[in-house]
Amino acid sequence: MRNSSAAIRGQATAGDGAGLPADAGAGARSVVEAKGLGLTFQTGDGPVRALADVDLSIGRGEFVSFIGPSGCGKTTFLRVIADLEQPTAGSITVNGMTPQEARRRRAYGYVFQAPALYPWRTIEKNIALPLEIMGIGRAEQQERIDRVLDLVDLKGFGKKFPWQLSGGMQQRASIARALAFDADLLLMDEPFGALDEIVRDHLNEQLLKLWERTTKTICFVTHSIPEAVYLSTKIVVMSPRPGRVTDIIDSTLPKERPLDIRESPEFLKIAHRVREGLRAGHSYE
Repeated sequence: MRNSSAAIRGQATAGDGAGLPADAGAGARSVVEAKGLGLTFQTGDGPVRALADVDLSIGRGEFVSFIGPSGCGKTTFLRVIADLEQPTAGSITVNGMTPQEARRRRAYGYVFQAPALYPWRTIEKNIALPLEIMGIGRAEQQERIDRVLDLVDLKGFGKKFPWQLSGGMQQRASIARALAFDADLLLMDEPFGALDEIVRDHLNEQLLKLWERTTKTICFVTHSIPEAVYLSTKIVVMSPRPGRVTDIIDSTLPKERPLDIRESPEFLKIAHRVREGLRAGHSYE
């Protein structure tokens, strides 16, 4: 259960925080600020540059998607925000603090690629585990559990075990666990990548509604152009390794986004720009 343990440790660092309206965007104080960020891993085969010269500002209440080819550093950047990796060049702040300080103050929730739920614990108990580690009382635990289960549309499933739920429901439970801290920053590492297209579309719709209701700042990693365009207020396009930002696209789509908006000219225009940004990134190879 190595991955599950890592997920619990990562999510146990999230905590209380206050958000602003989701459209607070441009004029808001930066939640994440990276300047000249770089990260080089030292391996037995020599140094590997994962990130290089990343300059990025993420405002409070934004939904920011990171897209690029496999190995371009999308997940690495999220892990740097979460203090799971340390940069070797440049600087980064989270809510005006170092990532280490932000982790200690429980400033974020982290949703990993796999749900990472313990099969011997009910959904309620999985959500409660990091709250138990944080020393939160039973009454408050239950209050938070009930609230987040309702937010992710899993009310009535708290007594079920993970193996009794579908893959999509398990991932929603994982999101509920991250939301239980009520942190204002949510880091999501390709949470829907393993799901079929129908379930993925449904969860995309639910995630947008959840974002609107909670006013969180969301950093979301994906390989899907339609998913990035549909969900985001801002799309960060990254190059192959070493990961650089090749384009930052501010979405012009309306706040209300039914699934059929993906057939609109404006949606297709943004998707085309993302695709061109991905192509341009290969010039760095």
